[in-house]
Amino acid sequence: MIVNWGVDSASAVTEELLECVRTQFGQPDFWGRYLHTIENVSDGLTSDEIRLIQNNGIKLMPIYNNFTDAIGSRAGTVAARNAIFRARQLGITEGTFIFANIENFFNVDADWIIAWVEAFQTGPYRPAMYADPDEGPFNEAYCESTERSSLVLEQSVIWSAEPELEPTSKQGAPRNFQPSRPNCEANVWAWQYGRDAATCPIDTVLMESRLFQALT
Repeated sequence: MIVNWGVDSASAVTEELLECVRTQFGQPDFWGRYLHTIENVSDGLTSDEIRLIQNNGIKLMPIYNNFTDAIGSRAGTVAARNAIFRARQLGITEGTFIFANIENFFNVDADWIIAWVEAFQTGPYRPAMYADPDEGPFNEAYCESTERSSLVLEQSVIWSAEPELEPTSKQGAPRNFQPSRPNCEANVWAWQYGRDAATCPIDTVLMESRLFQALT
């Protein structure tokens, strides 16, 4: 299996941060960034930042994080529409996967997941989820959603938060791509294997090449 190495950050990508990552870790193939500014949590992605990322030969991994609960069909639909709207505002290339940031301390149910996925069927982007299959309610909710809607498995991918190892350089990344998976069939194509690096404010990530090819 071919995998690509990259990072994600709550901080905006600047020349300084980019140089820090390149020097300490290596050249990222992709960079995960949040679509919205959340006070004391994340800097929201900007068009200038996208240009900086892409002009340095790095693909963008967009993350939708403007929610703290993933309960109910209406909320799932609203989240997807908001994510699509923001991605369009930023000029993100059509066909890109957008990751809903579902933390393991969030409430989440199958209704929300189904609505999130289904809302993308008429839009220009593709649905994905950052989630923890090991801790919290995501595993049960996801497996229920696949039983109720074939679109969830057919159309969406998962970026797994587990197992959490240590951040590494590009050269030192795990040789085996072994993210945690739900207890049911799922397209787990990315793995955040290292969090909160000490030398630069980033997490380290591996992803399958088929997901990498779909990024912008």
